[in-house]
Amino acid sequence: MKALFGRKFYNIEELREATEEAKRKGVVGSDYTIIREVKLTDEQFKKFTSDFLADQPWIEKGDGGHNKNGELRCIRVINLETGEKILTNPEGFEYPRYISIEE
Repeated sequence: MKALFGRKFYNIEELREATEEAKRKGVVGSDYTIIREVKLTDEQFKKFTSDFLADQPWIEKGDGGHNKNGELRCIRVINLETGEKILTNPEGFEYPRYISIEE
C-alpha cells in the first residue's frame, strides 16, 4: 500500500490541498503498514483534523518510524460516521508528525 505523506500540517484543509497538488505533480506515495486503528466519532474526528499539531492521548512515543521492510508504521484513524481515514506516522512524537489521507 502507498500513501502521500506530508509533514506538520496544521489541519485537514492544508492536507487536502497538498495531497491534490502532489497528485497533479505525479508524486509517488510511500509504502506503509498499519500498526493499529483508532476509531473516532464524527465530533472527535473533526476536533482531531482541525489541529494536527496537538498531542493525542492515543499516540505513544514508540509509535511510527519504519519497519524492517522500510514501510512507514502508521496509525489508521477512522471517522465512524463517514468512514474517512487518516494515516499518521508520529515518528516518536505524541502528535501526527507525518500524515496522509488514506484512499
